[in-house]
Amino acid sequence: MDVPLWLALLVVGWLGVKLIRPPWWLIAVLLLGGFLLADSVFSPAIGALVK
Repeated sequence: MDVPLWLALLVVGWLGVKLIRPPWWLIAVLLLGGFLLADSVFSPAIGALVK
């Protein structure tokens, strides 16, 4: 069964919010920070670190 990555991330994120109950500002900071880092000069270093 092939599950799209966006659907898997959505389910994991929803479960994390329901089970751990982090503050909403922390979720917003993580999402915005990840979005901004993905389009920065650090993205090649992050890509190499993830691989």
